[in-house]
Amino acid sequence: MNYIFYILIVFSVIFGVINGKTQEVVNAILDGADVSVKIALSLIGIMAFWLGIMRIAEKAGLVQWLAKLIKPVTKWIFNDVPPENEAIGNVALSVSANALGLTNAATPIGLKVMKELQEINSNDKETASDAMCMFLAMNTAGFQIIPATVIAVLVAVGSKNPTEIIMPTLIVTSIAFVSAIIIAKIFQKFWKNKLISPSEKGVNND
Repeated sequence: MNYIFYILIVFSVIFGVINGKTQEVVNAILDGADVSVKIALSLIGIMAFWLGIMRIAEKAGLVQWLAKLIKPVTKWIFNDVPPENEAIGNVALSVSANALGLTNAATPIGLKVMKELQEINSNDKETASDAMCMFLAMNTAGFQIIPATVIAVLVAVGSKNPTEIIMPTLIVTSIAFVSAIIIAKIFQKFWKNKLISPSEKGVNND
């Protein structure tokens, strides 16, 4: 991303000089920097409010309830992970937290999931297992029911109806989420990385 932005800035300056609009380019850069700071500061209030609401929902058990609701689905998706393994429940919890916009809460859960999946990974600890790749694909797809950050940005820039982004976001992230799972399942057919069962793990440790 750094290279992309660097190229965009360099080409903007070059074309500005060629077209004799150097001053306009400079003004645009300064105006953009000013607006970005104002938006960033205005995000504090709405993000604090929304994250507070989501924190209340988390404490009330909404995230846990949603995680229990989708746990059967995560068992099917991660069918190579032992059903009794804690990673299954934590995957559901991570997806639920992300879906509700609780990214701060989802991050430590996601790290815990990866650690748990690594524990049952094959002896080749330098290679991610199918389950780890699937979890990464699901998180990268970024399924969201409530896009808190986008709503906050729309509020900051003065949108009259910031919540209208919810339905398009839900549709797009749902398609991306399902597509990521399907593609990961297809690729698993070509690259297999066996998981260690609990009994095998005990033998290896001995």
